[in-house]
Amino acid sequence: MDNVGIVVDDLEAAVAFFTELGMEPEGEARIEGTWADRTVGLDGVRSTIAMMRTPDGHGRLELTKFHTPAAIPAGPLDPPPNTLGLHRVMFAVDDIDGTIARLRRHGAELLGEVARYENAYRLCNLRGPSGIIVALAERIG
Repeated sequence: MDNVGIVVDDLEAAVAFFTELGMEPEGEARIEGTWADRTVGLDGVRSTIAMMRTPDGHGRLELTKFHTPAAIPAGPLDPPPNTLGLHRVMFAVDDIDGTIARLRRHGAELLGEVARYENAYRLCNLRGPSGIIVALAERIG
């Protein structure tokens, strides 16, 4: 897998959120032209993307802000975790409580609570920018 693409309404906020989570910005680019229209399957595509890389260099997120045509919501504004489609992105963290505190400064909201799975993990789901659900996993034991 090369990357996971996420459409956002506020690119700057999304980049700040994922940077706080420990991802590293690789760069931004304007995407437009006939090749973009053909690839995406829309006419008149003008967008800005920001590529974010995991610290180990093995995973990437492509955050996309559509200027034209404008992004449209896929369903409810803040879909519940059981909505069909791409469910969430999970990140391994060393300190789940500290990570939650840092992400709250970027508008993240905890869905439910931090729960313990056996003696292996502490887990939670957060809602981040543009309604993205981000899961956190802290290995314990």
